[in-house]
Amino acid sequence: MLAVFDDAATLRHALAFEAQLAAAQAAEGVIDAADAQAVAAGCAVFAINPAVLADEAALAGTLAIPLVKRLRAGLSGTASASLHKGATSQDVADTVLACQIREAYALLKADLDRVAPALDQLAERHAATPSIGRTLLQDALPIGFGLRIAQWRTGIVKAGERLDREVTDAARIQLGGAAGTRAGLSGKGSAVAARMAEVLGLAAGPPWHANRGSIAAVATALAILIGALGKMARDVSLLAQNTVGEAREPAVPGRGGSSAMAHKRNPTGCQVALSAVLRAPGLVAGILSGLPAEEERGLGGWQAEGPALAELFLLAAGSLDAMASVAEGLEIDEAAIARNLATAGIGDDIGESAAIVAELAARNRV
Repeated sequence: MLAVFDDAATLRHALAFEAQLAAAQAAEGVIDAADAQAVAAGCAVFAINPAVLADEAALAGTLAIPLVKRLRAGLSGTASASLHKGATSQDVADTVLACQIREAYALLKADLDRVAPALDQLAERHAATPSIGRTLLQDALPIGFGLRIAQWRTGIVKAGERLDREVTDAARIQLGGAAGTRAGLSGKGSAVAARMAEVLGLAAGPPWHANRGSIAAVATALAILIGALGKMARDVSLLAQNTVGEAREPAVPGRGGSSAMAHKRNPTGCQVALSAVLRAPGLVAGILSGLPAEEERGLGGWQAEGPALAELFLLAAGSLDAMASVAEGLEIDEAAIARNLATAGIGDDIGESAAIVAELAARNRV
């Protein structure tokens, strides 16, 4: 996930934007094919110390200005003028971010696909295992132990589905030009954008530079997913307490120990997920604050999105990896479950727990 958002990836996507912009314009007759080939060749061999480009971008206020200047220095004649034709700096930045969102989600999806089946099996196996239900941190009435697990799964699956929808919406080409009118593209802006989108693996559509809702929606969906994983982590950590002992993280050599207390088995995976839950809301709040962008190009709001969104994806990746491992190896102590239930003296009527587990499983598979 770090690599998705690092300097090399950002530069690679920006160069791909410029090369594909020229190629699409040549295909639509906006620039000469020879110029497009020269631009593509220049992008292919472009190399620079990212730190140097970062300093120049900080001075200019955007990556595209120094990048385009340096690329033009390596071109001649009409090819220099054809580079970046009809585009603006935000087009580059937003398209780069869209590409990174798409690639980042693909990494998350791999771990999402680990969590659901593992929890599904556990929920089904323990659907009818009587256990203590707890409300407001106090013993309540009995539930099937698998029902609690099924609720974890449902929350995580639904959060994943929400994120999938929002990523699909946000991973779109941005090509609007100076003020979002696609001026300077000879009336071929829509066709050019569609060609670029196809090659870059993005959705096509009209410019969206002044509407930041899709980015905010991805950020919010990431936070909801992190929260759903945190719900599971909170419950597992409570169940793993010495005085409860009904479930615990898988035993992994070198994981979960204490430097001072050798007898401890700490819920380290849950710790990762719960720390992510604490950090995510503030990052989302920052992105939401940028929604009232000023007219055709906001000042300060959208520029704050990239780093915050990258951090949210990193938090989600760490949380998902940790909780996928917990789900796949969760140890459930049926003897402790039965002992705690007997001590509570609340009977063993679990109501329709097993049926609800089955219903949730069926809904989640639709």
